[in-house]
Amino acid sequence: MKVVLLAGGFGSRLSEHTEARPKPMIEIGTYPILWHIMSIYASHGFNDFVVACGYKGEVIKDYFHSFYVRHSDYVVNLRDGTQQILRSEAPDWRIAVVDTGLNTMTGGRIRRLRSWLGDETFLVTYGDGVGNVNIRDLVAFHRAHGKLATVTAVRPPARFGGLALDGDRVREFSEKPQSGEGWINGGFFVFEPAVLDTIADDGTSLEREPLEKLAEEGQLAAYRHEGFWQPMDTLREKRLLESLWESGKAPWKTW
Repeated sequence: MKVVLLAGGFGSRLSEHTEARPKPMIEIGTYPILWHIMSIYASHGFNDFVVACGYKGEVIKDYFHSFYVRHSDYVVNLRDGTQQILRSEAPDWRIAVVDTGLNTMTGGRIRRLRSWLGDETFLVTYGDGVGNVNIRDLVAFHRAHGKLATVTAVRPPARFGGLALDGDRVREFSEKPQSGEGWINGGFFVFEPAVLDTIADDGTSLEREPLEKLAEEGQLAAYRHEGFWQPMDTLREKRLLESLWESGKAPWKTW
């Protein structure tokens, strides 16, 4: 089952980091957030990826083109260019990196991948958010309900620390918990091939006509994820993810 990663946006809200690279290549620790997302899927056995590139897509292509060598010890013969790999720490992933256009919207990017996806169920997520979503359970849920599409519903993360009060006494303090109120689109989709037929062209946003139509027709189900989920839309959120990773207790580290 292929995993599509939408990695073509401009990342304008993080412009101080995206002038020279796309947002999915912003590092959390020593790896791009794109690697973190892929690691989540791979930890559940899904390691066949299609990265939908756009803005600064060459940065993503260059990164994965040299990934194997950069994560290996090797001997190179400079006379003829031959290499002998001595040891490699590269994961067992298959990655297609595909240019889906500079200004193409999220739905249009998926539509452009039709020839890559074939006639099988496929997974889709954004290239800028992490969570401890159980991908195997998500896929099992999708298989069980029989609809065309599944979206992972998440609780929006709170911006401020939470207080539980007993009168004037603070009974509990939690630093920036999940809000516990309402559900929002957290990505981590599962789609049947027929979903591609709901996408008109490059200018189609997945979150508008396609998902709205699927919902109206009763073909969109929600997998409720009560655990950790966090996007990286702002510098504040980038710093939060970095602090969690550096603590050694990153909630999304399922591998």
